[in-house]
Amino acid sequence: MTIGIETVHAYLTSELDGVRPVEAWGETSYFFNPGGALARGTYLATIKQKDGPNDRASDLDRDGVWRLNIGVGKRRFQAMFGALPTRPPKGETVKGSWDFAAIDRIVPHPVYGWMGWVAVLCPSEPTFKACKPLIAEAHDRAAASFRRRVKPGR
Repeated sequence: MTIGIETVHAYLTSELDGVRPVEAWGETSYFFNPGGALARGTYLATIKQKDGPNDRASDLDRDGVWRLNIGVGKRRFQAMFGALPTRPPKGETVKGSWDFAAIDRIVPHPVYGWMGWVAVLCPSEPTFKACKPLIAEAHDRAAASFRRRVKPGR
């Protein structure tokens, strides 16, 4: 059984410190930004609910379909999927044999896989449980990036 967006949103904003959601570009972006020290903060995850002009591979315009995206980083991505794909041309997807429209399967992000992002459409409870360590890593990475960006004297 698929969990709802509300469950993921609550987890990201209640269980992780310093996370702020921002609505933009037809998705909710989750930034590490304690105290609002930066204009947005540092990305760690997004929830996307509709296709965009350069991101249609997941077929998010299907009823009830949404995608959780997690910035796991290059090392974790490589441990999960092997070599990072190359950056796709605008409007295209990363090259590989993944089915970006498959429900409840963790795959590379169809557009940002080259940056170490993964995605899952409509995760079930067991799949979301498998995503939690990935989210924790993304949170740690975002926090480290945030600290570098707000370093005193910068």
